Amino acid sequence: MSPAHCIYPGTFDPITYGHLDVLERATRLFDRVTLAIAVNPGKAPLFTLEERLTMLAPCLAKFPNVTARGFDGLLVNFALEIKATAIIRGLRALSDFEFEFNMALMNRHLEPAVETIFVMPNEAYSYCSSHLVKQVARYNGDVSNFVPPNVAAALRTKFAG
Repeated sequence: MSPAHCIYPGTFDPITYGHLDVLERATRLFDRVTLAIAVNPGKAPLFTLEERLTMLAPCLAKFPNVTARGFDGLLVNFALEIKATAIIRGLRALSDFEFEFNMALMNRHLEPAVETIFVMPNEAYSYCSSHLVKQVARYNGDVSNFVPPNVAAALRTKFAG
């Protein structure tokens, strides 16, 4: 039997401690985890895919079984391409559930062989999102409790110019 491999998809614009908490949980459940970074131009990301990959590198150093790759298109197609059998999704609050549930059902319809697993992050991160972090950083607020130091620095640089 091949090692268990999952993908943890997201825009990660930017990655937060909540994302890293879900990632750590995924590394305990699977032999291999691919952080699947969505190109997602519809969300108008603050950081380019290359910038997000660069920010992620030091954050992933402590996870030897994790790789990061960008993707564009259907998530289930990407899962099949890299031979992942599961998708990990974080649920911060009840408000996330309806969207994630519908997405999981659509993914199951498109590719029944790929399972979706929901993981709850530590409650300390339940209200944190990339969107909120960017809003706080835009107005020079302290985001150090929500993102790694290199990400906080990248946000300061981005909003300084």
